[in-house]
Order: sequence, then structure tokens, then C-alpha cells
Amino acid sequence: MQGKQSVIDALNGLLAAELTSVDQYFVHSEMYRNWGFQKLYERIHHERDDELGHATKLIERILFLEGTPNVAARTALRIGTDVEAMLKNDLDTEYDVAHALKAVIALCETEQDYITRDMLTQLLDDTEVDHAHWLEQQLHLIKHVGLQNYLQSQMS
Repeated sequence: MQGKQSVIDALNGLLAAELTSVDQYFVHSEMYRNWGFQKLYERIHHERDDELGHATKLIERILFLEGTPNVAARTALRIGTDVEAMLKNDLDTEYDVAHALKAVIALCETEQDYITRDMLTQLLDDTEVDHAHWLEQQLHLIKHVGLQNYLQSQMS
């Protein structure tokens, strides 16, 4: 099915953001594991897998719309140097992805591509309700119990 080029281009923009998230979560998860924060490693490794699933859905949709997925493009990586910065960077990335998803959902409405809109709505729910919310909780815990207590709770 020939899709609208504007939608295909927008999906490729989202794909770049999702692949960047995969890369960022991959590096952060390995940093957590190296530092001995097993619980953070497991959660962020899981988030990486979720982002890879999002990227797969976008690739499938781009191909269905007879576009070419651009798997080489990336948005800016935000690699942190400590746990709090890493969590904040991941949250900022999730906020950026959510903002981009909302913009592409609006474009899909305008272009009357309701199937793509529905798929993106599911990704938005995952981004806002699961990913961003969990990161917000972690930063809230650090603020209220202190960084050292939080870090101790993340060890295996």
C-alpha cells in the first residue's frame, strides 16, 4: 500500500529516535551492570528491548507503506556519567519521543492514516505510562530517600 511520503518521513524520524533510545539504554544498562546495580541493569535492559520492539513496529509500518526505513539515522545520544544523570537523560529522551509521537499522531490524523495513528498511540501509551513514569518514580525516590539509599536498593 502506497503511503503518504510525509507520514513515511515522519515515521523515519521516529525510527531514528527509537534506535537512539535502544543505543542509549544499551550503554546505560551495561554501565549499571558494570557498577553492580543489577536491578537497574535488568530494568534498563528491559527498556532497551521495548525500544527495539518499537523500532521493529516502525520498520514494519514503513515497509508496509512502501517506504524505506532509515536505520542509520539517530538523534543525539545522552550518555550519563552517574546514575542520577543517566536516569534524567533517559527521562528527557522519553519526553522527546513522546512529543514526537504526538506530532506524528496529529500528522496521521491530517493525512487520514488511522492505522498508523493507532499504532503510534500504542507506542505513546508505552512511552508515557511505562517508560517515562518509571523514570519519574526513580528520580522521585532519589529526591526523597537520598541517592545513597536509592543506590543501595538497586544492588543485587
